[in-house]
Amino acid sequence: MKNGLVLALLVLLFILPVVGLLLSSFAPGWRFPDVLPGRYSLKGLEYLVLHQEKILVSLGSSFLFSLATVLATLGMCLLPASVFAGLSFPGKAVLEGLLLTPALVPPMTFAMGLHFLFIKFSLADSLPGVILILAMFSYPYMFRALVAGYQTMGQEYRVCARNLGAGRLRTLLTVELPLLLPAIVAGGSVVFLVAFSEYFLVFLIGGGSVPSFSGYLFPLLGSSNKSLASILTLIFLFLPIVLFLVLDTTLIRIYRKKGVL
Repeated sequence: MKNGLVLALLVLLFILPVVGLLLSSFAPGWRFPDVLPGRYSLKGLEYLVLHQEKILVSLGSSFLFSLATVLATLGMCLLPASVFAGLSFPGKAVLEGLLLTPALVPPMTFAMGLHFLFIKFSLADSLPGVILILAMFSYPYMFRALVAGYQTMGQEYRVCARNLGAGRLRTLLTVELPLLLPAIVAGGSVVFLVAFSEYFLVFLIGGGSVPSFSGYLFPLLGSSNKSLASILTLIFLFLPIVLFLVLDTTLIRIYRKKGVL
C-alpha cells in the first residue's frame, strides 16, 4: 500500500507539469491567478509549422552532437575505468577525485578556462569543439558507470579470453563491450541528457555557428510567446523519453535472444 502511494505520488508529480505545459501550449494568454485558461489559440502551432525547418535543424543538430558526445566519452573512459576497477595503487582516491572534478565544477567556470585553449587550437566555433567540450564536461558520468561495470564483470572473462588466444582488441569487442552494455547504456543516458540540455557550453564554444535545440528554446522561455515555448519544451521532454524507450526495448530483445531474460 505504501509503495503504491509513493508510486502514485511520483506519477502525479510528473504528470502535473506536463498537463500545465499542454494547457499553456494552446493558451498564450494564461495568466495568474486564473486556474484555467480563459481563451485558447493555435498561434503556437502555426509558428511551429512556419518555422519547422529551423526547429528541425536545431533538434537534429542537438541529437547528433549528443550521440557523438556519448561515443567520445565512451572512448575516453574505457581504459581509465578498466585500470581503476582492477588495480589498487597509492593516490588512487585522489586521482579518481580529480577525474570527477568536471562534474563538480560549474559549467561557466569550466568552459571559460578552456575557451582560450579552444581558440588557440581552432576548435572554437566548430562542431568538433562542441563535442569535445561536452565530452570533457560529462565524461565523469560515463567513467563512474564503466568503473562499476568493470567491477561487476570482474577479471575472469578477460583472462579467459586472453588465455584462449584472443588479442586485446578482440577481447574488448567480443567479451568486454557486450558485458559492459548495461553500464554503457546507464552512463550514456546521463551523458546524452547532459549534452542535449546544455546551453552555455554549446553557445560559448559553438559561437552560434552550431545550432542547438536548447539555444533555440531558452530565449523563448523569457519571451511573450509562452505558447511556442511550451510546445518546444514538450518536444524537449519527450524526445529523450522516446530514445530511452527504444534503447530499453532493444536491450530486452538482445538479452532475450541470448537467453538471459
